[in-house]
Amino acid sequence: MRIVICQTGVGNVRSVVRAVERTAPKTFEVVVSGVPAELAHADFVVVPGQGAFGAFAQSVQGGFADALQEHIARGKPYLGICLGMQVLFEDSEEAPGAKGLAVLPGHVRRMVCGVDPASGVAYPLPHIGWNAVEPTNDSARSSLGAVPDHFYFAHSYAVVPSDDSVALATTEYGMRFVSAIGKDNVLGVQFHPEKSQAAGRALLASFFAR
Repeated sequence: MRIVICQTGVGNVRSVVRAVERTAPKTFEVVVSGVPAELAHADFVVVPGQGAFGAFAQSVQGGFADALQEHIARGKPYLGICLGMQVLFEDSEEAPGAKGLAVLPGHVRRMVCGVDPASGVAYPLPHIGWNAVEPTNDSARSSLGAVPDHFYFAHSYAVVPSDDSVALATTEYGMRFVSAIGKDNVLGVQFHPEKSQAAGRALLASFFAR
């Protein structure tokens, strides 16, 4: 079995590579590549991303976007982390005019978190740090493999799916937002499993057991 971690040039994938190598079965081959043709031979694809939606969306356009869409259409497992999840949707308020893969209907919106009623202080953005991830139902819990639990976040935008049924988990941070999505062979998480210690390792191991 072959895992391809997509090197899009946006963000450092080193921590993702280390986490995947620690959690994937030892018989799996782990490849890091920015070449679209590599995806044709992938059994699993992991798309990490840090930074701005516009730059990330641009980096996966053309041949890379086609290869990702073909991988998903073949029913092969896809894991999108942070921007790797956001790019599955149509577009983002962060980068007007930039297009996502539109694999799932919906948009990415800037978070509006308001004020912490306990302290009277506004919730800061970006949302950085550990927070609870709560499954939407029992089926979602089995899909994620490691929730409810706490995971590490670093973001200011969140996905708003048009189809509520794809939401696997939500998180509260002055507003309730979708923190994990899934449909068929596609899994996306807003948090960073590679930075989430035991909970993150459990989630990755569950994904590679598909």
